[in-house]
Amino acid sequence: MFVVCVTFSIIPEHIRGFRTLVLEQARNTLSTEVDCHQFDVCVNVNEPEKVFLYELYTNPAAFDYHLKTGHFMAFNKTTEMMVLSKTVNTYQQVQ
Repeated sequence: MFVVCVTFSIIPEHIRGFRTLVLEQARNTLSTEVDCHQFDVCVNVNEPEKVFLYELYTNPAAFDYHLKTGHFMAFNKTTEMMVLSKTVNTYQQVQ
């Protein structure tokens, strides 16, 4: 399995709006992409402007497909001005 971890730092006044949009993004991904097996949205308990995503895909091609979907591109464009920073790390699951 291919793991994607994304860490966002959100502009404080956009935290609520970003959370709504990222939860919708997670639901859309899980309901329309058969090769996405998990999409967790997490918030740092001490720093609510820090949002962490844990995504699990069948393989790198499935993640590449995700990046080209309409729902991802819309999410990325809509939230662009809400985000101070974004870090994406990818991993291969060890079994």
